[in-house]
Amino acid sequence: MIARRTALQALPLPWLASAAWPARAQADAAGDSAPPVSQRIATAWRVAGATAPDTGDRVGLLQVNWAEGRVQVLAEQAVPSRAHGLLPLADGGFMAVANRPGRWLMRCDAQGAIVQRLATDNERPARTFNGHVETSADGSRLYTTETDPTTGAGWISVRDPLTLARIAEFSSHGIDPHQLLRGPADMAGRLMVAVGGIVRDRLGRKLDEPMSPALVQLDGTTGALLGRWTLPDAQLSFRHIAWASHGQPRLGVALQAEHLQPAQRLATPVLAVWEADARGDGGRLVLRGDSAAAVAQSGGYAGDIAAGPGGGFVLSAQKQGRALWWHPSLPADYTTVAQVTEPCGLLTLPDSRGVALSAGRGLALWHTQAAPRMLAWPGALVPDNHWVALARA
Repeated sequence: MIARRTALQALPLPWLASAAWPARAQADAAGDSAPPVSQRIATAWRVAGATAPDTGDRVGLLQVNWAEGRVQVLAEQAVPSRAHGLLPLADGGFMAVANRPGRWLMRCDAQGAIVQRLATDNERPARTFNGHVETSADGSRLYTTETDPTTGAGWISVRDPLTLARIAEFSSHGIDPHQLLRGPADMAGRLMVAVGGIVRDRLGRKLDEPMSPALVQLDGTTGALLGRWTLPDAQLSFRHIAWASHGQPRLGVALQAEHLQPAQRLATPVLAVWEADARGDGGRLVLRGDSAAAVAQSGGYAGDIAAGPGGGFVLSAQKQGRALWWHPSLPADYTTVAQVTEPCGLLTLPDSRGVALSAGRGLALWHTQAAPRMLAWPGALVPDNHWVALARA
């Protein structure tokens, strides 16, 4: 996807909604609330003009001052290939992991300096990273989604957070596992895994073979399979996931249509919602945002998902240039809250009443209680898919 983007040349005026939200959701957005004045953000990007052996791929820290309208690069590190997922750490640092089929993982401190780096060339059994990393609730373990390039089997590696070495492993119960998240407090010790289900070759390229996407729940200690949910349409790949900000455990699953015919891809929903049962050890997965109007807004492709106001979710409909808010009071529909160039990375704001949005030409902020903002990237850089807010250093 990164190749389709162009570096920042000029920042056209985007369209961002300041007060257009479902009437039944207004109570959720009421009360004293304000967007953040500034944020420290970890993200990845590509710079133009790099020459071998420099790939031009970077991972680093940004200081975003929304009040002053300024973005500053605090630190940047060259990486050997494109980065994908990032993980904020309790000490103000972060993890970054290579995009599929990746072979590196690294940990940076609160200043953006690399404190540990792992190359998997000599690991046995040999695997490649699938682009996401998660931590256990107590920080004693890391989990990475991986693929055996020989067999195509999906795996979860358990890693030491200091050395990054693999200390345990278990099956992901499906091929092409992508993002994984630990459960909330009432689902402690469990992992939710978005299994993409796409058959790929050793270089990560898609093969035209039957798909088997699923949402999987695993025991984070033993790897035991606790639940597996699918949708009737096996051509909807499960990619990114996010927990709702409050209420009964609710997980949003961002979908990407893989139908061979473009018309079919454009006619499919891009959101499924999983809701736990009363005990948290079961649940159901249902397509949402499936009205004709919602499908037309989404275009069959969601690049990212984040918790939104009112227990809902915001998705980036990247190919349609929209950020879409889904609220549980209107389960079949979306509210468009932004129209920007190449929207992708989403970041829930601290009060859960809006999101920051990473786009092709800058950063946008949407909040239900404040005017929208749009800031330019600090220079000619090409942003990647994800970004995360960091604790104060």
